[in-house]
Amino acid sequence: MSKPTDLVQGTLDLLILKTIILEPAHGWAIAHRIRQISKEVLQVNQGALYPALHRLEQQGWIAAEWGESENNRKAKFYSLTKRRPQYMQREEANWERLSAAIGLVLKTS
Repeated sequence: MSKPTDLVQGTLDLLILKTIILEPAHGWAIAHRIRQISKEVLQVNQGALYPALHRLEQQGWIAAEWGESENNRKAKFYSLTKRRPQYMQREEANWERLSAAIGLVLKTS
């Protein structure tokens, strides 16, 4: 297995939103799902995840509610708010632009 890849600055918020689009999830589950979907390439550490969740909550893109996790522990579950679509459209467009630009640079050598 290769070394986990650090996330490009600004992409974590978008990954979190895409991860909880189907159902609310607690922090550990969000990080686990990102790692699982990326086939172990993207690994989100707690030092980056929880500040991002807090920032998204303060900005009104997600809401948090206390609940019980699958192992019967108290956990904060995060879900999307109604404000999310405009933010995600803008961020997905920015990501497409950035990844296309990186692809162009990599192809020129």
